[in-house]
Amino acid sequence: MIQINNLTKAYNGVEVLNINDLLISKGTSFGLVGNNGAGKTTLFRLVLDLIKANSGNIEIKGQNVATSDLWKQTTGSFLDQGFLIDFLSPEEFFEFTGKIKGLSKDDIQLFINDMEDFFNSEIIGKKKLIRTLSMGNQQKIGIAAALMGNPEIVVLDEPFNSLDPSTQIRLKNLIKLKQTEQKITFLISSHDLNHITDICDRIVVLHEGKIAHDILTGADTLTALEDYFAV
Repeated sequence: MIQINNLTKAYNGVEVLNINDLLISKGTSFGLVGNNGAGKTTLFRLVLDLIKANSGNIEIKGQNVATSDLWKQTTGSFLDQGFLIDFLSPEEFFEFTGKIKGLSKDDIQLFINDMEDFFNSEIIGKKKLIRTLSMGNQQKIGIAAALMGNPEIVVLDEPFNSLDPSTQIRLKNLIKLKQTEQKITFLISSHDLNHITDICDRIVVLHEGKIAHDILTGADTLTALEDYFAV
């Protein structure tokens, strides 16, 4: 579903990403881990065509993301609060996002209702603008918006940031449910090795912009990752 070929990115002559070949199959829950500066967010921004590569390309369903817009119709994403329109209320933001994704008002309301457990009665009906909400609640809004419109691919950068423990558990359950029911291909980065091991069936470790390990998740994966980062 997602094919990366000879991809490089450099800033001011310093190479920050260099991936020769990476294939992410449909329906995979793909985890990306690495220390700060490893290139995780850079890779996701390249996948979403938010920045331009120095060389190489990324294809989604055979379409080059840099030259085609077709992939955008089936891709949801939330990388940071910059993806929100913070002068809107949550309801207004979901209505705006839903319209872009071709949803009717009834479909948007049904989606909001379905997300109520994840929202935990903290988002809807509060008569507040997004910018006045806590970082955790803003995070919930962005993640929810990425799931609108039955996407085939969802990209989430550090989705557990700012979430309280109860919401982290709800998010893990939500991701597992969406992958099982809708066969969504998830691309998820996280510094939390426990979470990423729990929800992802494949994990890639980035080190200085290159793939250091490519692991199918198993019983020993968490221990292997902890040993790797303990060095």
